[in-house]
Amino acid sequence: MGRYAGYCILIPALAVLQVGCIELDIRASEDIAIGAGDSATISASDAIFPASAREIEAAVNNPSRRTSDRRQDEKRRAAAVLAFFGVNPGMTVLDMYSGGGYYTELLSYLVGANGHVVAHNNEPYLSYAKDDLGGRYADNRLSNVKQLIAENNELQLESATFDVVLMIKAYHDLYYVDESAGWTKVDIPEFLGEIYAALKPGGVLGIVDHNAIPGSPSSTGGKLHRIDPVLIKRDVTAVGFIYAGESSVLRNPDDDLSQTVFATTVSDQTDRSVMRFRKP
Repeated sequence: MGRYAGYCILIPALAVLQVGCIELDIRASEDIAIGAGDSATISASDAIFPASAREIEAAVNNPSRRTSDRRQDEKRRAAAVLAFFGVNPGMTVLDMYSGGGYYTELLSYLVGANGHVVAHNNEPYLSYAKDDLGGRYADNRLSNVKQLIAENNELQLESATFDVVLMIKAYHDLYYVDESAGWTKVDIPEFLGEIYAALKPGGVLGIVDHNAIPGSPSSTGGKLHRIDPVLIKRDVTAVGFIYAGESSVLRNPDDDLSQTVFATTVSDQTDRSVMRFRKP
């Protein structure tokens, strides 16, 4: 059963920046989604709900952020990712398998005092990320964030609650099984069905994950912690989501897709897909 705990934040004044937006043709995306099980993709640099560069930059430049988080910014390209997924002030966002909370903290600053963030972890993720979590939520420093500790297929999310759900470098773990470590087999259709029900109509599921060699089996998710993006599209569209485009912001053609993501030669430099799905 999920259990929540609340924390706190201060929102700084926003820096003044301007950015142009490109609009995605949603009808065209829906047509493409019909064939989302194959390798067809589209590229877009826009957001369904265009986010202001001013507000995203204010979140990234928030003086309360940790130095260790700032060091990751260049490789994670979080500002571009959040813009693509359309995260805006006032939204309610679920950060699935949030780990140490890098994205959770940015989301907290971005959605602001009128928004809410739920940071999900299960016990294995909590154990893996314990060093990064130290002090993240201490002393109520992120007041618009609630932690949700829930095991696989036990999320118990309220229906039509979230504007955006993010899964950052975590989708491949749905195909991972390690009973001894507490990672039970995931019923993927049931899991995605829970996410689908928890999103508001028009809401976005944003997925970032390490790419596997095209045609790789789902077992690669557990072995190399990579996944063929075709499998993600197949799974997600099967429960009713519409494939709504992807960004090339984290692509790296020099990545050796046969290596585990933990190999020193590819660490933090993997070729990653950034995909967006929409609930009709």
